[in-house]
Amino acid sequence: MAGAPSLISFPVRRGERELVGPARPTPYEFKMLSDIDDQDVLRFYRSGIFFYRGNASMAGLDPVQVIKSALAEALVHFYPLAGRLRELQPTRKLVVECTGEGVVFVEADADVRMDDLGDSLAPPVPCYDKLLCEPENPTAVVVDRPLLHVQVTRLRCGGFIFGFQICHCMADGTGIVQFLTALTEFARGVPGAPTVRPVWERELLVTGSWPPEITHDHREYAPLPNPGKDMVNPGADVFAHHAFFFGPGEIAAIRSQAPPALRGATSRFDLVGAFMWRCRAAALRFDPDDVVRLHVFVNARVRNRSRRPVPRGYYGNAFAFAAAAAPAGELCRRPFSYALQLLVEAKARASQEGYVQSVASFNAAHRRPPFPKARTYLISDVTQAGLLAVDFGWGKPVYGGPATTMLATFHQEGRNEAGEAGILVPIRLPAPAMERLMQQVKKELPAYVGIKTGNKISSDLAADPVLAKL
Repeated sequence: MAGAPSLISFPVRRGERELVGPARPTPYEFKMLSDIDDQDVLRFYRSGIFFYRGNASMAGLDPVQVIKSALAEALVHFYPLAGRLRELQPTRKLVVECTGEGVVFVEADADVRMDDLGDSLAPPVPCYDKLLCEPENPTAVVVDRPLLHVQVTRLRCGGFIFGFQICHCMADGTGIVQFLTALTEFARGVPGAPTVRPVWERELLVTGSWPPEITHDHREYAPLPNPGKDMVNPGADVFAHHAFFFGPGEIAAIRSQAPPALRGATSRFDLVGAFMWRCRAAALRFDPDDVVRLHVFVNARVRNRSRRPVPRGYYGNAFAFAAAAAPAGELCRRPFSYALQLLVEAKARASQEGYVQSVASFNAAHRRPPFPKARTYLISDVTQAGLLAVDFGWGKPVYGGPATTMLATFHQEGRNEAGEAGILVPIRLPAPAMERLMQQVKKELPAYVGIKTGNKISSDLAADPVLAKL
């Protein structure tokens, strides 16, 4: 099993921040965000980080200059990212003023080699706070600020690290990968880039009537009873971090516990998500009657989840949350099949036609209500997002994904020491609960082995003092 962050540290020399604008003039206009985009829960900067080895075929090329030039070209096509968000009163509706001011860019150098970091990186990556422009924060001011921050850090071995933070109101995971793909196409000199042309069309997910037409029940936004009774206190707890690995053997063992009707059709993500929800609830030791919840990202780009299909190239937020809930005692007492059934039913509700438009209407009607987080486990599948295909010309990344563990748990592609492919599930919990979670996983899967990642120490549960403040 992987454990808490090791003490790997290295100096990073940063240059001055500068603004990179579009390479050519772009339209000055105001563009309204959708009623999915401007939810309160998305008003923060989502980070990503990619580690690359040196490549002899790229000798003589500076990744900083290559990416900086490509960024200016990409912003010609994704020009709203070079603008600034404005908030309309009294509705707090967000619009983009396409000013062309640009995005933040920082070049840096690190006194470290990729071999020093190992091949099995996982969040939180070593020295992430030196490799990203801004401090990681699940909430942040996004109005009147640059919408994208990029840092490219050269390594002693000829490799480099690409770190970014993008305002989540502007793009979801699919949209972010679309932008990064376009960026890498310009970096590699792909003719006619970007291959997938960006599409705005946020009006698809703006409520078209007043009062807004809410056609579905949105229990995902309903606060749980007694929200103060939570076992995760960001301001007081000392946190530990652990990356759980589920290879074919572990997934087969979990699948064998599923009911026959779900055994063959259920995805790896659903199996591991339900399994970890149940284990996590047991590790946090909620009172038996305390309702605990599971939130799952559901992509609205999939057919039948939207009345009006989201066009190819749409890079805005196009998702809904599926919500499952149960008393903690019942969730832990009943077999795994119960948790899995709750997850599958929740996803089915959120996959109904018109559900995402109803979410947009709900948010407009309630003036973007706060998103409940107490006793909630939020999970997202990025194993199919294409993160490991983000290639600036130096080859595929050694690691590509979140820099840290924050509110959501992302299921990522990963490998164990034997090179076996599987799912990596980075978790962040109070240190005592993390120790219990490791024991609970082993109890539920006696043959579980896990992995040791390059930036982890399996026997050390000392918390990261920076992350403990988030």
